[in-house]
Amino acid sequence: MKPEIIISSTDLERLEGMLHAPNARSRSDLDGLRDELARADVREAEDMPADVITMGSAVRFCEELSGREYALTLVYPHEASQDGGKVSVFSPAGSALLGLSTGQSIDWMGPEGKAIRIRVMAVEQPAA
Repeated sequence: MKPEIIISSTDLERLEGMLHAPNARSRSDLDGLRDELARADVREAEDMPADVITMGSAVRFCEELSGREYALTLVYPHEASQDGGKVSVFSPAGSALLGLSTGQSIDWMGPEGKAIRIRVMAVEQPAA
């Protein structure tokens, strides 16, 4: 079962625009993100809880099985950088994290095609 997620109307509008662009429209690898957006509880930016992962949020999370911890920032595809710890929302990890809040867990397929359960430990919002 997938956890409930919350997305700001601003993030939703921008992401849907990107997904409808000609270069993304037929990409089946983005279906997971499309599904996440379709099931999200959408709220106005001023009504977003502070502990929910939005675009630009810095996130600390762990793999529940191994206990390994990670820190990254959720960004738009053109801002992604492995060296800078910035993960694209178009990646499986990025789309899995979007809309989760501190304490929530989700299962997703890791790079090796192996199921991984991650738990959100902390969320820091981008500076206004």
